[in-house]
Amino acid sequence: MRARPGSYSSRRRARRDRCGTARERRAPSRRTPDMKIGIIGAGFIGGTLAQHWVRLGHEVLIANSRGPETLREVAARTGAKAATISDTVKGAEVVVVSIPEKAVRDLPKDLFANVPKDVVVIDTGNYYPIRDGGIPELEAGQVESEWVAAQLGRPVIKAFNNIYAKSLLEKGKAKGTPDRLALSVAGDPPEARAKVLRLVDELGFDPVDAGGLAESWRQQPGTPCYCHDFSAARMKQALAEAERGKLPSYRAAANDSVKHFFAAPKPG
Repeated sequence: MRARPGSYSSRRRARRDRCGTARERRAPSRRTPDMKIGIIGAGFIGGTLAQHWVRLGHEVLIANSRGPETLREVAARTGAKAATISDTVKGAEVVVVSIPEKAVRDLPKDLFANVPKDVVVIDTGNYYPIRDGGIPELEAGQVESEWVAAQLGRPVIKAFNNIYAKSLLEKGKAKGTPDRLALSVAGDPPEARAKVLRLVDELGFDPVDAGGLAESWRQQPGTPCYCHDFSAARMKQALAEAERGKLPSYRAAANDSVKHFFAAPKPG
């Protein structure tokens, strides 16, 4: 059936006819249909994802806690539209929460009140007590992203938390490349996880299905797969090597490794 003039399908087809070929040559793998993606958090990971997704043809809105007027540089660099936090979730098909763990509690309590249930929410965060202070539930052993899901009142998918931003920015490669790096994805429901696995592939990384959200502890800070540039086979092995009983020691080692970073004076 031919799309009616002025419809979303006809507009997207027209845009693809004008510029899709060049954009697809730049993409590291097959593109998914254009989506509206909201990103809450304009740090290293949030900004890098925004830059990639704009390049791949998605409509991206990005927000931080200080307001869109503070995001001019990020918007210019990434091509994303600076927005308020509430605006990033309106009409979005995917929402990324990429902020320090402690800041999750400060998000508007009704942020997802009118957001359809099939909207995928991605959590890229990590818990570092030296930065976030002690969060009792996490110190007692609750899985980090299960805690985030409880704060948001929505299921989340854990992804993009266990890769350095520089690797995410520079190391995506075409599907089938022998030395292509992998990213693990955990979360519920399965159809939401599958959508994020496709996004990982689109970004130029081999997607590794790490199971439901209850298994996302395997990619928390300090675990064997955390922030290593692994192939898919090695990523699966590292996920399997993680031991639940070692989570406190994993966290302590990761926390010690970033003390110098969080203790350093920040510019401005």
